[in-house]
Amino acid sequence: MSAAAPAQGRPAGLSVLDGVAVLVGVVIGIGIFGFPPLVAQHASSPAMYILLWLAGGGVMLLGALCYAELGSTYPDSGGEYRYLTLAWGARTGLMFAWARCTVIQTGAIAAVAFIYGDYAQQLLDLGAQGATLHAALAVVALTALNVAGTQPSKRLQIVFTAITVTALVAVVVAGMLAGDAPAQALAANSPPPQEGLASMLGLGMVYVLLTYGGWNESAYLSGELRDPARNMSRVLLIGTAVVTSVYLLANIALLDMFGLQGLRQANAVGADVMQIAAGPYAAVLLSLLVCCTALSTINGTIMTGARVYVALGDDVPALRRLGGWSARGQAPTRALLVQGFITLALVGFGALADNGVQAMVAYTAPVFWFFMLLVAASLWRLRRLHPDRVRPFSVPLYPLTPLLFALSCAGLVWSSARYAGIGALVGIVVLIAGLPLIWIARGKGLRDPG
Repeated sequence: MSAAAPAQGRPAGLSVLDGVAVLVGVVIGIGIFGFPPLVAQHASSPAMYILLWLAGGGVMLLGALCYAELGSTYPDSGGEYRYLTLAWGARTGLMFAWARCTVIQTGAIAAVAFIYGDYAQQLLDLGAQGATLHAALAVVALTALNVAGTQPSKRLQIVFTAITVTALVAVVVAGMLAGDAPAQALAANSPPPQEGLASMLGLGMVYVLLTYGGWNESAYLSGELRDPARNMSRVLLIGTAVVTSVYLLANIALLDMFGLQGLRQANAVGADVMQIAAGPYAAVLLSLLVCCTALSTINGTIMTGARVYVALGDDVPALRRLGGWSARGQAPTRALLVQGFITLALVGFGALADNGVQAMVAYTAPVFWFFMLLVAASLWRLRRLHPDRVRPFSVPLYPLTPLLFALSCAGLVWSSARYAGIGALVGIVVLIAGLPLIWIARGKGLRDPG
């Protein structure tokens, strides 16, 4: 399959609005309701707190600029898999596909499903394992929706994205009505961070970029965008501007409401604000809003995640059945089903841990940032390998921009491994377990791209 154009039979019907809706819906998700207190615990001052969020937007922008060049030059639904394969060979691409299928994407879906399950359990109690059952049901239902076709999935994604932004606005407005009551209630007994500056910055950025996580998912839509050479950069740059602006405004409002000391002590930012401003019914309202936010993230991530299975099936004859694309629903049916099965297995694994969300974060983060580092280096490599290729969008300030992105990724590999501890080792072991797949695929026709 040519990396320069979508495969035959694949629909190219996603507009810029559709792409931005997927990007914003995946990024502005559940993290903004949970991670600000953790970021505050690693900030020594309000200015440092805001700078961490601004730096997160900066890393997202650096990555988006690199992805805009890669996605517009090599439009393909395989996304990073295609870039890594072209730059470093089929073996590297195959290892990334294995990591994405077994660690990165499926772990991310499972993590958000656990958060959804915790809030859904408050609305409908399903017993001792109710949160896990809710998580599994969300994965099954949204996988089925995507199997039904891309059109209903993308329409629902636009609705979910609108609800997500509405939820954030509601929390901020409620906080303004609450005045400084949250800060007065929570500021007492909040100790300042005791870490060194390097540790604070590293761990703070891990949590910030978990909240920004998902911006790269739009790369998997480049093979289905209308006029990807022009629209890929628009999706990434518009999406980055929207996400960064929303996060900065939300966190400035949180600082104004809680103060840094109070924010460190908040267990559930939205719940604290809504409870004070809206009374006893606020918990139900918040649970509904957070459930919609989580479903937005799960749906967008399921939609984009299955595309790498398709690219893998196109390139590895032994896995060709993964490449099936439903003509009726215009969706990668087999890929979606395999992804759903692996995700459900991780939900079961996470249910055995004390905290399913933390288990999935620990499992995925180091492996994710390692491959992001390789993607950043791919931009240099591909410019050397294909110097005459038309690049509808060229990253500005080359080579400084991809260098800064690569250095950011390297720092995050170290920081996330330091944070994740034993969980990182589990993710690395699963990655290494995919090595035999290279030898099997090589014997079945795996070839480096010509």
